Amino acid sequence: MAGILFIISAPSGSGKSTLVNALRSQLGGLDFSISWTTRQPRGSEQNGREYYFTTREEFERMIAAGEFLEHAEVFGNYYGTARRSLDDATAAGRDLLLDIDVQGAQQVRQKIPEAVSIFVMPPNPKVLRTRLRNRSRAEGHVDEAVLKLRQDEASKEIENYRQYRYILINDVLERAVAQLEAIVQVERMKQDGMPLDPRTKRELEIAEGCREVNSRERLRPVLESFGIDPGDGPHQYPLL
Repeated sequence: MAGILFIISAPSGSGKSTLVNALRSQLGGLDFSISWTTRQPRGSEQNGREYYFTTREEFERMIAAGEFLEHAEVFGNYYGTARRSLDDATAAGRDLLLDIDVQGAQQVRQKIPEAVSIFVMPPNPKVLRTRLRNRSRAEGHVDEAVLKLRQDEASKEIENYRQYRYILINDVLERAVAQLEAIVQVERMKQDGMPLDPRTKRELEIAEGCREVNSRERLRPVLESFGIDPGDGPHQYPLL
């Protein structure tokens, strides 16, 4: 049986990478697609671990050859997911996790509407600013103009939250990890038709609490802190 395609998106500085690493350490059967990029490695990043680093010319050749499932240009650099990642996971019957931005997620949903999409939010702009600054310090360079640009971009990305099936607010790491794990487990149970027992019933409650359609009041203060109207607009995913 083909596996499940999970999409996870978040503004830069939301702690998404930490969540993904924790999930992968706790759950098996989950492949991770390493994205391609034309940006330079940061800090201790290694080619083939965080990203496949390549030239702009090579990336554009891959675009022309149709080798990407999705790609986008962000802050002057290309990022993309190779189709080979999905083909390999499908052939092995394993789940695949894509760590991609909102542009890439939209492209993938158009091609694979059954993909399970998850959006991670920081709890407020102050926390986001602190995380971005700490990351920049760890990389050895703090550029206030770049930090401001990334924070402004975060608000624009968060406006797309209704396009995602599940929403996580990454304020308490342990809770966010537990929610992410519950989402993956519940989606696996649904696909496999597994019956509910006391443990799986609790995971279902956690996952359902993260559904975008069930998160209106929980999200309201976060959205308002970023200057986003939490009005009652249309939902991408109906309540099942």
